[in-house]
Amino acid sequence: MSQVKVHRFSMYDKDIDLFEGQYPVENGVTYNTTILENEQLVLLDTVDARMCDAWMAKILRFLDGRHPDALVISHMEPDHSGSLKALCALYPEMKLVGNAKTFGMVDAFTAETPLSNPRVTVKDGETFAFGDATLKFVFAPMVHWPEVMLCYQPETKTLFAADAFGRFGSANAEDPWTEEGRRYYTNIVGKYGAQVKAVLAKAKGLEIETVCPLHGPDLCGEQLAKVLALYEKWASYTPEDNGTLVAYAGFHGHTKEAAELMAKTLIALGSEVTLIDLARTNKSYAVAAAFRHKNMVLAATTYDGAYMPAMEQFLIAIKAKNLQGRNVGLIENGSWAPMAGKHMRAVLETMKGMEILPQMVTIRSAMNAANREEIAHMAEALVR
Repeated sequence: MSQVKVHRFSMYDKDIDLFEGQYPVENGVTYNTTILENEQLVLLDTVDARMCDAWMAKILRFLDGRHPDALVISHMEPDHSGSLKALCALYPEMKLVGNAKTFGMVDAFTAETPLSNPRVTVKDGETFAFGDATLKFVFAPMVHWPEVMLCYQPETKTLFAADAFGRFGSANAEDPWTEEGRRYYTNIVGKYGAQVKAVLAKAKGLEIETVCPLHGPDLCGEQLAKVLALYEKWASYTPEDNGTLVAYAGFHGHTKEAAELMAKTLIALGSEVTLIDLARTNKSYAVAAAFRHKNMVLAATTYDGAYMPAMEQFLIAIKAKNLQGRNVGLIENGSWAPMAGKHMRAVLETMKGMEILPQMVTIRSAMNAANREEIAHMAEALVR
């Protein structure tokens, strides 16, 4: 049997400001593709149209006049299929390998310029032969689109993981993984914990030495073990630690003052704390912290008979991502008719396993001595 060579091509997009139009990526994002080589050449995915020209130049230099035999489409989201039409125009005889849902999306994305390439439609668990080697397809529906499929290459013991196990930032394995890996997972895949658990169960039946995601660095050895352990926690909505997210949204500084006092009190009691001003911090960071910690304290000022929009958006986000099983303390502020606590509680009560502390802190305009004592009691209750 001939040796399979794995060639990875990573395009580092440093100019993008928002990933998926909503998540800040100060350190950019990478789009990774692969060429598997033996007697044949098989491409795995393309890249965002933003990087098409540079990526095509890199691929053509590698091919050096050779033609790819097939392109495997593991995920049709445009950051991975944005160069599909350009590649197919150059290689009209190249086979496209995907599943039935893949090709439904291919046709939708190319409706005005249909692709004429021959197609190979595969099913879950099937294999595709290239030369005397194979790729096995592991379907991963809703991780995080319905057509997603992972590809396992047994000769090299490599799992090509589509959007699973990705990270914002560079493809440099030396860069810290956890913070941006967590923010990537919780905001993009977080809703689909049950589906991620199903994929993890399938992966346990494969002998895997390396995982190659479509974003971020390849994973192997101790780093892979660490990431797999984190995915097990995130997929089951299990907190990583017993710390507390203190998230606040207010007007003139009094709600902020209460939140900062809560954070200071929790730290003094030995709790790890993430303090976030929801009006000034993109909610993706708060969502990631909510997944990380066991506890939350939410502090909001009353606004239009309800609560501050920044807090509303945060609660909508963690509910949409299916966050569950957290302890929550509530702080509300209102000069004449405090209502924020009522509305925050109403959302939390629709979420699974949220334990809301019975005693809410109600501030009328500015903290008083009684409020400070209530905050101390709430911090003690959370730490217990």
